[in-house]
Amino acid sequence: MHKLQWLGMWVLLTVLIGCASSQSTSFSKRDVRKAQKLYGLTFTKQPIDTMYRYLQRNYTGYDSLRQYVPDFQLEPALYFDPRPTGFLMPLPTGPINWTYDEPVKKPIDTDSIAFLSVGELGRLLRSGAITSKALTQIYLDRIMAYDTRLLSVITLTKDRAMKQAKRADEELQLGIDRGPLHGIPYGVKDLAAVAGYPTTWGAEPYKNQVLDYTATVVERLDSAGAVLIAKLVSGSLARGDVWYGGRTKNPWDLSQGASGSSAGSASATAAGLVAFSIGTETLGSITSPATRCGVSGLRPTYGRVPRSGFMTLSWSMDKVGPICRTAFDCGLVLSAIMGPDGKDQTVVEAPFSPQKNRPLSELRVAYLKETFEKDSSSTGEGNDLALEEIQRLGIEPVPVSLPDDFPWEAFDIILRSEAGAFFDEFVRSGWVDEMVQQGYGSRANSLRQSRFIPAVEYLQANRQRKRLMEEMHKIISEYDVLVSPSRGSRQLFITNLTGHPAFSLPTGFDSQGRPTSITLIGQLYGEAALLELAHHFQVNTSFDDQHPSLDKK
Repeated sequence: MHKLQWLGMWVLLTVLIGCASSQSTSFSKRDVRKAQKLYGLTFTKQPIDTMYRYLQRNYTGYDSLRQYVPDFQLEPALYFDPRPTGFLMPLPTGPINWTYDEPVKKPIDTDSIAFLSVGELGRLLRSGAITSKALTQIYLDRIMAYDTRLLSVITLTKDRAMKQAKRADEELQLGIDRGPLHGIPYGVKDLAAVAGYPTTWGAEPYKNQVLDYTATVVERLDSAGAVLIAKLVSGSLARGDVWYGGRTKNPWDLSQGASGSSAGSASATAAGLVAFSIGTETLGSITSPATRCGVSGLRPTYGRVPRSGFMTLSWSMDKVGPICRTAFDCGLVLSAIMGPDGKDQTVVEAPFSPQKNRPLSELRVAYLKETFEKDSSSTGEGNDLALEEIQRLGIEPVPVSLPDDFPWEAFDIILRSEAGAFFDEFVRSGWVDEMVQQGYGSRANSLRQSRFIPAVEYLQANRQRKRLMEEMHKIISEYDVLVSPSRGSRQLFITNLTGHPAFSLPTGFDSQGRPTSITLIGQLYGEAALLELAHHFQVNTSFDDQHPSLDKK
């Protein structure tokens, strides 16, 4: 049992023993009358009198329940399924044609090597132009040189990395090839457990936590021959870019945070401290920092990638995905980490068959016309140019609109209720008071207030969520890709609730020299089409080839 669990158990038992003799008078009917104001209820005296004994019984049940402290990996016996009524799983389109076959010349300087794509690095490793050990050392050196300013790395896994790199070199020399990630150094967001190393979740109370298991995604990348060199900063308990060691920076502008909560993953990838990284998203935590830091971020379909071994924020909304330099790289990483693992029961077997050379004329593309028009006159610098570039690829997007008539203010209670359940002991034990941020917008505040969300409202919100899934399916089922500004609409909120995949595509820079992006949204399990369109966009533009120069900052 974890230290926090033991502490919570002791606190609860003490409270229970102290209150046992006065259980029936722990709250009054007057308390009930006052409490109902929190929930918009207006029961009169007679119903409250009738309910009173029942509420006392519930109260006793709550205390009984809290004596059974759940393990972090124990999930509710309820599973979210993003597939709407009548949904048919897409069929495979053929064998994956997603290999990097372009010739690559080894750059003279190590900085240029650090910014090569996964595909390019793989070609160099297989040609013998560089070893995995040498490549790993390049990234470790860059971390030591630059991360004191970026604050993107929370734990180096140097010994583990050098052993993996040595093994990769030996295997490649023997002709043993584990695939495109073999020998490639990467980092993982510190919500993922790695046995033998701290898993801090970016939060002060957990900074010494060491879990005795390893996340499935890390195990799969181990099997693929990838080299884990660092655990990367998560905003505290997956909120924002602030953690107990400071604020993770945007490499393009060190006065600006990297956005959250996969702040370390996006910052380190953009700065050339890792070749690629793994992030998580519940409500924007891959796409937002990818936009801020000017890298390619793929949020897969809910249930595409197992979350086993990752901290839970919301069982029905969490996703794990890659943050890379290019869409091509995201496809390589997704291929290695996706599919059922026998632990995360939300993960399904679904085809992923990107075709690098498929004619774009075969893709059905729509765009959020009203949002593009709105964004062009406010914060959407570069959106029109990006849309024009898509048109130059031979695509004429069809205008569409997102669903509109829904109780938007209520949906957030889904995330907050589930987070409150996972961190219930953390709140009741008082450890939540040790979080660095304690203000209105803090995770600590969000977790505390979750205790006042009624179960009925949580279920009602999920019933409306089902309606939203059906409406969204009607819109996007006609298209392979929906193009949207990254900001300025509810697309991020909606698609995280419905489980649709999204890709953050860098599109240039604003007037302050900060990266801009657009978002590509796909059908459920339709990541292949997103990556194909993004790949063609990146081949025909140079935005993904531009990198921040930290030596000048």
